[in-house]
Amino acid sequence: MSLPPWIAAQLQALVPQPGHALLLQGPSGLGQYTLGLELARAWLCEAPQAQGACGQCASCHAIAVRTHADLCVLMPETAMMALGWPLSEKAQQDIDDKKRKPSKEIRVDALRDAVEFAQRTSARGRGKVVLVYPAERMNTIAANGLLKTLEEPVGEVRFVLASEAAHQLLPTIRSRCLSHTLAWPTPQEAQAWLSDQMPAEDAQVLLRAAGGRPEEAWRWAQAGLTARQWSALPQALARGEVAAVADWSPAQAVDALQKVCHDLLVVGAGGEPRFFAQADLPVAVPLVPLAAWWRELADTLRTAEHPFNPGLMHEALVSRARVALHSSRPQPARRP
Repeated sequence: MSLPPWIAAQLQALVPQPGHALLLQGPSGLGQYTLGLELARAWLCEAPQAQGACGQCASCHAIAVRTHADLCVLMPETAMMALGWPLSEKAQQDIDDKKRKPSKEIRVDALRDAVEFAQRTSARGRGKVVLVYPAERMNTIAANGLLKTLEEPVGEVRFVLASEAAHQLLPTIRSRCLSHTLAWPTPQEAQAWLSDQMPAEDAQVLLRAAGGRPEEAWRWAQAGLTARQWSALPQALARGEVAAVADWSPAQAVDALQKVCHDLLVVGAGGEPRFFAQADLPVAVPLVPLAAWWRELADTLRTAEHPFNPGLMHEALVSRARVALHSSRPQPARRP
């Protein structure tokens, strides 16, 4: 994946920034992780350039193969596995032995390892970097442990906290970081970049599906979603086709159904849909059952990551969607 031009511009502005802690914040899908990793790469590079890391030196290669001795990534185990970062030997052994599942939070054990890393001497002589992503996944104990290190940093260590929900971080952590809100690319910039990664039709439709967030659209394309599949989703739900969401996690399915419901509510109120083309949506769905469906989806989202049977949950979600989409308009009361 080529570096998006709006990320490259922000990288060039942030590389020379002083300070030992930087907070990258903004909605998901704008590139917090990408920008954070590129900053770490630039700070540790042996031949840095104005636009960032050289991409050719031994340091850049070590980051590319996830073996840099002066870079510590502090993430939930699920995120580390998805992004190709190795787990600690003990954590990997516990998961391999099925003693527990990969954590969706940043574990206290991992935080302690990061604090110990910050206190060591730099191996390559260009300082050290700790990348925390998503920073809001720290529990209270881990967050307080990081706070102490941010208050009294040891040696040449820099922290990059990348967050998609910075309001969930402790105010004391936010106050000890220089803050940068990620820039939102224009639709033209985002679509041009996506069109270099996928067919133009998919780029246009998936960018709309992602609410204008290009990295999220790119992730969906990488997962196999096409423009045709997304556009067909509302009508497939109306027909009760579970296969339309079968390849998604329950949380992803709920998110997609919320977008269908959102656009139908907006159209019912006389507005323009955001995530789908108007022609993709069922017509004449009353607002009252749609509002009830929206509330149910919001409640479901709170528990969507629990270990339910995905197949049964998909069936329940699609069945409820079909009922909502086939709700008839209330008939006017007859006069006696």
